[in-house]
Amino acid sequence: MSIQQLPPKICSEIISREKEIQCIDVREPYEYELGNIGFVNIPMGETPIISEQFDKEKQTLILCRSGKRAEAVANLLSTEYNFTSIIIVEGGITAWKEAIDDSIQLD
Repeated sequence: MSIQQLPPKICSEIISREKEIQCIDVREPYEYELGNIGFVNIPMGETPIISEQFDKEKQTLILCRSGKRAEAVANLLSTEYNFTSIIIVEGGITAWKEAIDDSIQLD
């Protein structure tokens, strides 16, 4: 089992390179609706749904606003649901906005 925290630029490169990567945004729906980068939105409180709908053997990239919720979800997916390869977007969508796309609406 592996959990990594990687900066947005590296995550963006992985997404463009890996066809099988699973991308999940664990923010609340109202946050997601304000601005998102196309990840599947499954709020942190619905983490068990992730284990039902996603392949635990595939690389899974997790995003929230700052990285804290993503870290909690990653730990749960790893320990309780046996996900084998998880990447947390370091700094969340806030850092993504700064590093990659400043047009993302967050507030």
